[in-house]
Amino acid sequence: MRTSIATVSLSGPLTEKLTAAARAGFDGVEIFENDLLASPLGPEEIRSRCADLGLSIDLYQPMRDVEAVPPEEFARNLRRARRKFELTRRLGADTVLVCSSVSPLAVDDDALAAEQLSALADAAREYGVRVAYEALAWGRHVNTYDHAWRIVQAAGHPALGTCLDSFHILSRTSGPKDLDGIADIPGEKIFFLQLADAPLLAMDVLQWSRHYRCFPGQGGFDVADLVRRVLATGYDGPLSLEVFNDVFRQAEAGPTAVDARRSLLVLQEAVGAAALPEPVVPTGIAFAELVTPDPEPVAALLTALGFARTARHRGKPVDLWQQGEARVLVNTGRAALPHSRRPSGGTPVDGAGLAAVGLESPDPAGAARRAEALLAPVLPRRRATGDAPLDAVAAPDGTELFFCATGDPRLPDWLDDFEPTAHEPAAPDIRRIDHLALTQPWHQFDEAALFHRSVLGLRAQESVDVADPYGLLRSRAVTNDDGSVRIALTVGAAPTDDTLRAQHIALATDDVVAAARRFRAAGGRLLPVPANYHDDLAARFDLPDEELDTYRDLGILYDRDAHGVFRHCYTRTVGRVFFELVQRDGGYRGYGAQNAPVRLAAQHAVRHLTGG
Repeated sequence: MRTSIATVSLSGPLTEKLTAAARAGFDGVEIFENDLLASPLGPEEIRSRCADLGLSIDLYQPMRDVEAVPPEEFARNLRRARRKFELTRRLGADTVLVCSSVSPLAVDDDALAAEQLSALADAAREYGVRVAYEALAWGRHVNTYDHAWRIVQAAGHPALGTCLDSFHILSRTSGPKDLDGIADIPGEKIFFLQLADAPLLAMDVLQWSRHYRCFPGQGGFDVADLVRRVLATGYDGPLSLEVFNDVFRQAEAGPTAVDARRSLLVLQEAVGAAALPEPVVPTGIAFAELVTPDPEPVAALLTALGFARTARHRGKPVDLWQQGEARVLVNTGRAALPHSRRPSGGTPVDGAGLAAVGLESPDPAGAARRAEALLAPVLPRRRATGDAPLDAVAAPDGTELFFCATGDPRLPDWLDDFEPTAHEPAAPDIRRIDHLALTQPWHQFDEAALFHRSVLGLRAQESVDVADPYGLLRSRAVTNDDGSVRIALTVGAAPTDDTLRAQHIALATDDVVAAARRFRAAGGRLLPVPANYHDDLAARFDLPDEELDTYRDLGILYDRDAHGVFRHCYTRTVGRVFFELVQRDGGYRGYGAQNAPVRLAAQHAVRHLTGG
């Protein structure tokens, strides 16, 4: 199907928005009136620019407060409308969006509304233009799609149809049955379909719409069900995104447009309108790769954790550190982490940082095909003769994702690129990587969740808010079915906050107390936890005094859920990375979110004391 996006969904001047939409692969755009008014280009120049970019102009919008008004007011509205219709013709568009009135002059009179909309359509037809009538969710008298359709039906004008908007419809419905009326609308009378998702919020619908819309798959609406119903009517127009979002309007237009296009590809797949390569769900974490200009602090930390440097890459300055099935690559061949996609281009990060993740895959090539089909940037890789072919793509935050098949004799093995060293790992305290926590740039949180869910086939859990001394963080975990891949995505407290960009690697152990003691005995420094936390822990849980004393001594945090118990502690931060030791008992499913405010406050305190 053809895809389109409203220019209001992207940031920047109109020319930048058009370029971003075209590069992302959209077929057309809706021109928002404010974008046109602020552009130095005339309508014909905008039309020509779109044609050069391969974009059609599918809609001009919006016209407001037109119908069900006194005759003298409608005469003024009709005069205004003729100018808009002429402008639409000059743009080369054939449809104008008319929103249901919110004017205090409008009266609750469907017959009058139908009569005036018919007259409006008469005028539009003179310019070769159609009118798509849309029910705003906060319309004064018309605020539901079925009411708008009844008025269009009563008008009976060939140049008058309806526009269905998923936000306006789904923000007012209580369940799927409320959508049954869509089947009563002939597809040829649905002149346009606008799509947006939104988080489920209890707030004024106008403010909800103006600030919190997001792309399909990023919110709580069942947009796919609505689209299936609309397509069943025979609608053959574009799927068009109209998203008002404060974050998107401040983020870079190019990446936002790619995120938008990806959301429509996933939506089309969900409704059976497009075929994409099947998702290949990762089955484990093969490695986490740290980059650092100085390997000594990282080597000391890994050694204290019980890792051994077991191999070195044949042709690159990359060491493999291993303990059990947990593998950490230390790369000294890059001076800085990949840049985040901020408008400024991001700033290089001093010290160690998490740059790449290896994901175990039963079909690495298939995983890469899926990622590329969903617009994930495929990363070029410098390979020497004999190096294992490794497909890699970039996540929205710049983290490199490699699709691996460790130890599978049927497929190339990335471990074959490494030559063993004389160091042998000791008996492991650490079994494997339990999860990764990746802090996202503030404008990419929703994009990251959709990316990991759609590209990697992971399940997204509910978003949670975490209190930080300097703001409120949002976190959302994505995981595969058996929990062998867990990634916690977190967004910082503020757009300018760079102090919380530390990433962390959680390591699974069967005995966190023993692992923490060995780490400390080996010279490692654990994150100190305030005594008040453990005093409160004694009040919340009936734990033996000796156990509590051990937790106090080692800075171990404790949590329970309906499935089991979670014990965990943290190392000090090196560069922009730290490690967590975790012990899951009885099937505990969470990440200790209740303890996160204490951990964050402790890390702030350490940074304040050390100046780092």
